[in-house]
Amino acid sequence: MALSTHTTPSGFLLPSIHSAPPLLHAHSEQPNQYTHAHLTEQWTRLILTYARHKRLFILRIEDAKVPGGDWDEILYNERIKRRIPPSYLSSFMAALVAQNLAVYEPAKQTRAVLLHWRLPEEWADVLHSWATATGQLNTILTFYEISVPSPLSGIPIPLLRRAITVLSHSNRAQIIGVADGKGVRFFVR
Repeated sequence: MALSTHTTPSGFLLPSIHSAPPLLHAHSEQPNQYTHAHLTEQWTRLILTYARHKRLFILRIEDAKVPGGDWDEILYNERIKRRIPPSYLSSFMAALVAQNLAVYEPAKQTRAVLLHWRLPEEWADVLHSWATATGQLNTILTFYEISVPSPLSGIPIPLLRRAITVLSHSNRAQIIGVADGKGVRFFVR
């Protein structure tokens, strides 16, 4: 089979490397360090671009085994009948964490990661730009109010907290206790 690009049903363009059987072989089966590093780089790019395309934030080892799941378009290649093994996905997730492109979520386990297809610093800029553009400066908003009608819709609370912490450190926001839990007030740069 010749390597070729392929568009998934969700409209994501899979790179031609996705058709290569070694890309879907177990990570630990790659004895050559160059090949191992190259495949890790390819998977890093593929997972993060796909996550951004579909606005997916969490990747679990179990996703490698779920037919029809959110990640199935890239973790399974129907054209060559290959699925990424869970052990490979686990190894890849560890590499993402080591590169600060993901964090284990919840912490102290290694079965699920919170992906940083945008770094917390980038989310902080998106959040502050949204607050400025919508006139939310000096207004106290709950985390729920921030994540519902905004470019941060669907963002997991742990990632939202990290972005707000970035803003707090640069004096662009302040976390405030409110009746329903936590809120945030944004300030002018």
